[in-house]
Amino acid sequence: MTKHFYGWRKSRRSEPNGHCVEVGRAVDRTIGVRDSKLDRSPVLELTPAAWAKLLDELRRQT
Repeated sequence: MTKHFYGWRKSRRSEPNGHCVEVGRAVDRTIGVRDSKLDRSPVLELTPAAWAKLLDELRRQT
């Protein structure tokens, strides 16, 4: 079953040319990540723990 994600928002670091990702949340707290420039972009689903780990890793690389 496909989850319904709500509250989609773009990264604060999004480029004005549309090359960015959007993040949304499902009722069960799953985090959804999608490509904002594609109409029906597939959604990468992450648990809250996996999302936190991803963000932590990205922060360490910048």
